[in-house]
Amino acid sequence: MIGQWNGVGSGHRSAAALLVLALAAVPARAEDGNVFTNLFKFGGTTVPPSQSESLDPPYCPPVEVADGAAASRTMAGANVRTQFSLGRLARECTRLPDGSITVKVGVEVNVLLGPAGASGRFDVPVTFQIRHDGKVITSRVERAGVVVGPGEAQGFATILADALTVPVAMTADYDIAVGVGALGKGATGMGATGKTAAKPRRRKPAVAEAPPGGGDDTAQ
Repeated sequence: MIGQWNGVGSGHRSAAALLVLALAAVPARAEDGNVFTNLFKFGGTTVPPSQSESLDPPYCPPVEVADGAAASRTMAGANVRTQFSLGRLARECTRLPDGSITVKVGVEVNVLLGPAGASGRFDVPVTFQIRHDGKVITSRVERAGVVVGPGEAQGFATILADALTVPVAMTADYDIAVGVGALGKGATGMGATGKTAAKPRRRKPAVAEAPPGGGDDTAQ
């Protein structure tokens, strides 16, 4: 076999070399089913420097949607005009040489028109937070411009928030939270949504009891 290969003509060798070059020029495909792969891997034109192999893999919890913050509606009287909601979520965590972690989060945003809605461009705010022990460490609001064309009922867009920093002392136990609109900064847990707390009910004043015998106790 070796002798037969060495005996191949120069024309065949040139064709094989061209085939190798052609295959090498084919760009890598993103993983099927993950719309954030290209955003995470090819978000910039500069290739980041390779990390040291001595760095431990970072703790990277799943992204959680804050309670009550998965969707937001605008109304026109009793009818829904638009609904903003979150779709697929993705995250990527990288440990830095100083021991801290930087988190990158991708969110799919959906705008759905209601009975009172009309086509157009919609500005959807999404809050990204890093939390530790019930407290917000990092909070950032990113906006997505979602277009719903004429004759269409909904539109989609993606938001990529990067460089969400987790300090060294908190890298072993932190949460990643997202939500439509503003989220509370004084959170005590993942359920915080920035909503105003319900006002306590006022107690009715006690009714004075009538004097024994039902008589009039007015001084004579």
